[in-house]
Amino acid sequence: MEASVSARDERGFTLLEMLVALAVFSLAALALLRLEGATVRQTGELDERMLAQLVARNLAAETLSDPAPPPVGAASGEAVNGGRTWRWSRVTSRTPDERLVRIDISVATSRAPSTLTIVRPAT
Repeated sequence: MEASVSARDERGFTLLEMLVALAVFSLAALALLRLEGATVRQTGELDERMLAQLVARNLAAETLSDPAPPPVGAASGEAVNGGRTWRWSRVTSRTPDERLVRIDISVATSRAPSTLTIVRPAT
């Protein structure tokens, strides 16, 4: 029995096979880098939205704990939270039930404002 092994079987991978493998690997690596970039960007946006919601909830708590309801109309101001200054606006309006007022609180972010609506007694 003669074992004949060709010279091609002993040489290993060809240059073309290595280039194809490298191209496939680089495509996978690029996809992972894009995914990581999107994840980092989303994390920043979620952090900003969470802090804006926190500011809105703090303003709502202040509004609800104040013995007198805010006057009907618009008000705005700034609040410092999370090491940042946030611009907020509050619109107080009447409801069909005269015993209640509706209060819309909006906190500005770099993307879209974070809003919160509460209802409290008018007196």
